[in-house]
Amino acid sequence: MKNFTRIILLTGLLVFLGLSAHAAGNSGSLPKQDWSFKGLFGTFDRTELRRGLQVYREVCAACHGLRLLRFEKLEGLGFTKEDIKVIASNYEVEGDLNSEGEPTTRPAEPKDHFVSPYPNETAARAANNGAYPPDQTLIVKARSGGADYIHALLTGYQDPPSGLNLSQGMYYNTVFSGNQIAMAPPLSEGLVEYPDGTPATVHQMAHDVTTFLAWASDPEAEERRQMGIMVLLYVLIFACIMYVLNRRLWKTVKG
Repeated sequence: MKNFTRIILLTGLLVFLGLSAHAAGNSGSLPKQDWSFKGLFGTFDRTELRRGLQVYREVCAACHGLRLLRFEKLEGLGFTKEDIKVIASNYEVEGDLNSEGEPTTRPAEPKDHFVSPYPNETAARAANNGAYPPDQTLIVKARSGGADYIHALLTGYQDPPSGLNLSQGMYYNTVFSGNQIAMAPPLSEGLVEYPDGTPATVHQMAHDVTTFLAWASDPEAEERRQMGIMVLLYVLIFACIMYVLNRRLWKTVKG
């Protein structure tokens, strides 16, 4: 019984340490930003998410897709079903073949995924001097440093140091590997107009769109995190109960 109690307590400790380590992430030497969704009890700020969606739609969507995200998931940002229908209807997706067997298009519906700006990778490279704009759905998870890296990349454009000759069509970025990136600076002061009056600085837009992309990479993250906390609490409570029962049992035996 004593060994069983120790196992329960050790399990609870390992679960807690595992959740904490996962929540903390690894941002290396990148400037650390204040993210509402970080930490064991972190949650996404819905206002930031909605602003981030606006930045994505008005700026990023011209080159980058979100092919794994369905429009209906935007309900998690506080949009109503009618709002989502309106947002989706602004995009065109493949429809059924017509009576002559030719492909057609139709307005997107909430069940559809976000539409890629290019029909295929070849077209994407042709429009971007050979560079391929990656899909943004999992970009935060795919890059070492996660959200801190994406924010640093978006705000890391500078004039190249004296004596450095950039390759044709490349831009200097302090964060990107090799410091030369094919993507032109996507953000500039006042590029979008936030309905809530928030100043659209480069830092603010980078923060908002990174928050949205972090959410888009895992829209169910909050639910799973809450479930993990509930499981942890259950394990700890169960361990305490077993400890008390164990003490009473052995006290009776010794008596």
